[in-house]
Amino acid sequence: MIERNCAGGVVFFGEKVFLLKNEKEEWTFPKGVIRSNEVPADVALRRVMEEGGVAAEIITIAGKTSYEFYSVNRRKPVCNKIIWFIMSTDSDEFDISEKEKFQDGGFFYIEHAFQLVTYTQDKALLDMSYKKYKELSV
Repeated sequence: MIERNCAGGVVFFGEKVFLLKNEKEEWTFPKGVIRSNEVPADVALRRVMEEGGVAAEIITIAGKTSYEFYSVNRRKPVCNKIIWFIMSTDSDEFDISEKEKFQDGGFFYIEHAFQLVTYTQDKALLDMSYKKYKELSV
């Protein structure tokens, strides 16, 4: 099995959160692989900008998740281990990157985002991150 360390961001703008819809029609958060000598926080901020065109700042760490899938290209199972950061932005402007194979995205009110997010662990991540965001934004 290939293990990859990744970093991503749960980005809030007031009562909204940023989501992306990938080529598999899954709604998720921006994230990417951490290459050697890269700092996880820098990777998360970079991926939020590259994938969604969102300039954000980190508030705190949200936690970690992981998932496994079978890579057809590599012909091996892959385990992505992701460290997540809670982020905020001053604008709801975004620019979805077609180069990164995203079909849609944007800022969604939290209630709607819960309905859109594809995976249960991402729903839990959103719930926990939003609670922390609200506590720290007071």
